[in-house]
Amino acid sequence: MKIKHFEHLDAYRFLLTFENGVVKETDLIDLIGHHVSLDGLNTARIDPEWECLEFNGGQVDIETKTLYQFATDGHYKAVA
Repeated sequence: MKIKHFEHLDAYRFLLTFENGVVKETDLIDLIGHHVSLDGLNTARIDPEWECLEFNGGQVDIETKTLYQFATDGHYKAVA
């Protein structure tokens, strides 16, 4: 699963487009709010090698599988 496109809407809300065609608007505050400031949201980009969403020059990234799970069901389940 890869993220193909994103659009930063406002605050921590993003519109995410995944390779399978699913498009979801989601609020990422619960996922990255402790790691990325509001000012840091403008650093969002898709990492060209890993194709994940990253912030702050790669200091914070979200694995696409985790991002998809969070966007589609609103929950983050940590994998041990």
